[in-house]
Amino acid sequence: MKNKILTAVSVIMLFVPWTILPLRTFDWALESPAAEIMISCYAAFMIFSGVFTMISYGKAKVRNNLMKICLVVNGLYAVGGVAAFGMMTLPKIA
Repeated sequence: MKNKILTAVSVIMLFVPWTILPLRTFDWALESPAAEIMISCYAAFMIFSGVFTMISYGKAKVRNNLMKICLVVNGLYAVGGVAAFGMMTLPKIA
């Protein structure tokens, strides 16, 4: 039962980052403070989902085919989230 719950949570986490696309159609979402906050929140969630899936796959030993797909995709999301944070913070440092 635990394996099914962890797999379901990881699958749901696959689709959450795509909800930024309809939000970005609003004018308020393109303005500076709102856009930075939204991107930061989505990047943090993407990193969290990648770490959650890696822990579920590694330590909890949830090893089914759907979880392997979630591991790859959420891992890529985590790398993208780290890149987004890097692009947001490095110009402010230099």
